[in-house]
Amino acid sequence: MTRWLTLLALCCFPSVAHANELPNVIVFYTDDHGYADLSCQGVLDDIRTPNVDALAASGVRALHGYSTAPQCVPSRAGLMIGKFQSRFGVESNGSSLTGFDAETTIAQRLQRAGYVTAQFGKWHLGPTNEITKHGFRYVYAQNSQAAFSANLFMDGTDRKMASLKPEGYHVDACSRAAASVIERHKDQPLFLYVAYRAPHVPLDAPPEYLSRFPGEMPERRRQALAMLSAVDDGVGLVMETLRENGLLENTLVFYIGDNGAPLKIHKFDAPGAGPGWDGSLNDPLNGEKGMLTEGGMHTPFVVSWPGMIPGGQVYPHPISALDVAATATAIAKIETANDELDGVNLIPFLSGDNTAPPHDALMWRWTGQSAIREGDWKLVRSGRREYLFDLKVDLEEKHDQCVMHPEIANRLRDRLSTWASELTPPGLSTAQENAAAKAYFDFYLDGKEPEPLREKFLPDAKSSRVKRGRSRFLGVATGNEDSPPRIESPLSVPSQESGMD
Repeated sequence: MTRWLTLLALCCFPSVAHANELPNVIVFYTDDHGYADLSCQGVLDDIRTPNVDALAASGVRALHGYSTAPQCVPSRAGLMIGKFQSRFGVESNGSSLTGFDAETTIAQRLQRAGYVTAQFGKWHLGPTNEITKHGFRYVYAQNSQAAFSANLFMDGTDRKMASLKPEGYHVDACSRAAASVIERHKDQPLFLYVAYRAPHVPLDAPPEYLSRFPGEMPERRRQALAMLSAVDDGVGLVMETLRENGLLENTLVFYIGDNGAPLKIHKFDAPGAGPGWDGSLNDPLNGEKGMLTEGGMHTPFVVSWPGMIPGGQVYPHPISALDVAATATAIAKIETANDELDGVNLIPFLSGDNTAPPHDALMWRWTGQSAIREGDWKLVRSGRREYLFDLKVDLEEKHDQCVMHPEIANRLRDRLSTWASELTPPGLSTAQENAAAKAYFDFYLDGKEPEPLREKFLPDAKSSRVKRGRSRFLGVATGNEDSPPRIESPLSVPSQESGMD
């Protein structure tokens, strides 16, 4: 009798039965987070991220995980669509978002397949009160201590989409809201996009996190460590919530940085918490945010799915944030056309079923720069400059091989040019090398001395764009949720960005 009742239930409610089989997908996305700054990377001993370390131990730590751009807006656009962002016109932070608005996001695809979808934290792809138009049922877009758009409270209860005053420190609040959505919808498939604005400036860690890192160090480094410790606590809370509800083995989790840390060459410990070095580090990689060298877009990248992906792996082949959408749609059994997504389904590769590299090449274009990685060879272009590196022996990109291997440089350039001809607009670059790129490439790749710092850096409140009051956590000004405040940079190196990101 019980057997017949079960069969009857499956026949009468097939959509429910199918929904319960679908795996959850969670994407943790950090902001200006340098490659060195997970303790499981084994690069530095001052960073402590036990929960992300545990996530890596349960699955894969990618040795060569890449973002799609060395800047916030394009990297987020590429992640959300699963297609290289210059295919739909989002080349850089100043690009129009019309092309993005016309594309289909991961959230839209999964929502149509029956997923409960939710966004937390930084969006940066248009007005936050319109995030639901991009496939997210729930929005909790807090990325500072200013009011933000939300259609639920931190405890997971509904509210009308409107401005909400902070219910807690932005990193903590996003984590708690995500845990609340898991509790509320534990019997339904979930897609959670938890995009922490950390350790991006303004640096604003509360005392409880700062106190974890006593001793002598640059204050900006202490702030970065503290903000990343808050992120780590949040990862721990979300994972514990999954565990308590028996969802761990049915949940695919990604932890990825959006681009490398902005060092501003000098790593100057500027007073206040405004623009400049964010305290994070890219060691041992060369370069920083705003460059297509490894330091600009080779980021922390962890993937976990207990039961499907064997734990304890250090994965040697290059993978990309573009793979998130392809992987999520594949495991949700969503059909896509061959040209809809640029990534690949990583599960056969990370599970060991396929031992080949997932990609035969990865390619990038960002304003005046372009790059290609094919196996261990990488070609980087900036304006008229060109460099060739063998990353197998020179991950730090210190030894240009163009003269020694011109045939490899020519082949990679031809392949990169063919790919770039398909972008919008077509071509290897969309701009001349600007002043910031010149300063960065002069220093990091050509070994030239940088311009010296000014003797003093004293932000001029009258000339800055700070328009709001003071943070309750730090004595720094706070701006609105979409445009954090911009304070005059302490560096002689010009900014590569048209505003904060």
